[in-house]
Amino acid sequence: MNMDKVCINTIRGLAIDQVQKANSGHPGTPLDLAPATYALWNNILNYDPANPLWPARDRFVLSGGHACSLLYAMIHLSGIKEVTRQGKVENKPALTLEDLSQFRQLNSKTPGHPEYLHTTGIETTTGPLAQGIATSVGMAIAQEWFAARYNRPEFPLFDYHVYAFCGDGDLMEGISYEAASLAGHLKLGNLIWVYDRNRITIEGNINIAFTENVEKRFEAAGWKIYHVKDGNDIDDFQNKINQARQNKAVPSFIVIDSVIGYGSPNKAGKSVAHGEPLGVEEVKATKKNLGLPEDKDFFVPDGVMDHFKANIGKRGAAAYQKWHTLFADYKVKYPELGQEIEDILNHRLPKGWDKDIPIFAPDAKGVASRSSSGKVLNAIAKNVPWLIGGSADLAPSNKSNLDFEGAGVFQNPAYGGTYDGRNFHFGVREHAMGAIVNGMALSGLRSYAAGFFIFSDYMKNPIRLSALMHLPVIYIFTHDSIGVGEDGPTHQPVEQLVHFRATPNLVVFRPADANEVVEAWKYAMQENSKPVILALSRQNLPTIDRHQYASAEGLKKGAYVVADCEGKPDLILMATGSEVGLIMEAYQVLTKSGKKVRVVSMPSWELFEEQSKSYRDQVLPPSITARVAVEQGSPIGWDRYAGTTGAIIAMRGFGASAPYSDLQKKFGFTLEAVLQAAQEQLTR
Repeated sequence: MNMDKVCINTIRGLAIDQVQKANSGHPGTPLDLAPATYALWNNILNYDPANPLWPARDRFVLSGGHACSLLYAMIHLSGIKEVTRQGKVENKPALTLEDLSQFRQLNSKTPGHPEYLHTTGIETTTGPLAQGIATSVGMAIAQEWFAARYNRPEFPLFDYHVYAFCGDGDLMEGISYEAASLAGHLKLGNLIWVYDRNRITIEGNINIAFTENVEKRFEAAGWKIYHVKDGNDIDDFQNKINQARQNKAVPSFIVIDSVIGYGSPNKAGKSVAHGEPLGVEEVKATKKNLGLPEDKDFFVPDGVMDHFKANIGKRGAAAYQKWHTLFADYKVKYPELGQEIEDILNHRLPKGWDKDIPIFAPDAKGVASRSSSGKVLNAIAKNVPWLIGGSADLAPSNKSNLDFEGAGVFQNPAYGGTYDGRNFHFGVREHAMGAIVNGMALSGLRSYAAGFFIFSDYMKNPIRLSALMHLPVIYIFTHDSIGVGEDGPTHQPVEQLVHFRATPNLVVFRPADANEVVEAWKYAMQENSKPVILALSRQNLPTIDRHQYASAEGLKKGAYVVADCEGKPDLILMATGSEVGLIMEAYQVLTKSGKKVRVVSMPSWELFEEQSKSYRDQVLPPSITARVAVEQGSPIGWDRYAGTTGAIIAMRGFGASAPYSDLQKKFGFTLEAVLQAAQEQLTR
């Protein structure tokens, strides 16, 4: 048996042993995809196992994350070194055979779906199907941007490829079409998707639900199609991969016809091979078929590790060293650009990044927070060259355009743009947009995505994954309440704030005025391990007089006292966003009538909960139970702050189609309603 076949079958053996030991997992795809994965990793991938964070490495994404026992086997056999959360490479393997034996167990490094930052060698978290391939589009975009901005004829620093393996299930998900359509439009010649067509899902053969001509779909989207008729033919696969690598004009789509559960005598080609262990006896029979010892688990034959070391290890080390020397020379010739690259790699903001951020003067009429956000975004972006993003066809409305000289549009030159442009047109593709900005962030860019808050519903999956991966993506969501007005309840977000406030490791801001918007952007830009949502208004918000009232810097503590009284308050008014202006009006009326009132702005519940109990009690003293909370969203959660006896003025159902002023009256967001609630609190 030649060494290629020995290695492939070793991968298969390690994969099915992981699943069998855990008595849980998916053995079928690892058995059929092992040849292609081996051929790509060992013979083609430009990757240094000793330097897993090398910025010029090829990226590999296993979109069907349920097949991760295959990926864990590859990480072990390739000798990838461990990297700490701080980015330090350790002189020890990322995954040992013991780690593989702990597959899907508590606190192991081999969870049931691959997790970025949890296991070295994992480029992105892939759980829900097709998130991986959509994220790979963002990675490919980032490579094109880095190459366009930083490469020079004698310094090809960023010329890597992005490979994503996907299956039938991935391509049934709608996000796959959104992402493929955009990739084809942008002509991302650095992107290669490998489609493992084994024609099996959990419920059976795909012909029960999926009979379209996939090749024609991708051809129509502008991809180059290749076909490998036998999943075990690594020579044919490598030939197709090399052709795809030479094709720089458009993205490539390689279809592999394979047999799920290959090698299993009783389950190959059947749906039972997909998502359950083969069984002890079937594992033994499969190993016998593959030429592996039937009675040895997690077996790696002599010579296999050396074979990987002599190929991907040796090739990757030479490529890394060559790049390292090239970059050292580059920094001498192009010191400013070299500094930018180092700042990106070290997650640093450039000096003076915040020097042009405006301060907004008091203004009773005020400005919509979507508009003030646009001004702040532009002030920051012109000093942070790697801040890049755009909108799902709504930029003029959500003010996410970068309109300073040199910002440009990220676009294939065939359509009048350049790959170093920074305005991104996602089209009406919110779901893909969410995954694509994750891919950009995973590559080092500070990415943002913009849309109407109601359309965040399409993006909940990728936003959740950005929180899980600790990616500092910025989401600009405007039209944040019934302030949308005439578009009606389909476009008026009610429950979205509750959802995102419940998402771990995600910071949500609903700023009260333009200067709170400033502070929210400052926080977002300096946050390196959490995504941030900015929920912004369509309607104007009065700009609070910060000479008379508290500084907007209080935002960074999540909640703060904006206006207060002498001594202990009798009543606390609290709100977020546009409703802070409303309770400020009530404060002025009540204060003039002799009432002792405190106003609290609560732009971020998450940050407020991170503060000490003493600070939280200082802002909301437990002894003061007369409280009124106001927010044009669901009341869920407000009882934590209003208390069991406090009043909550919120949305108890969906909105309606009408001018905003009529909606305020209908749903109780008026000065009269707040004063009535305040009076009831003061006299109860």
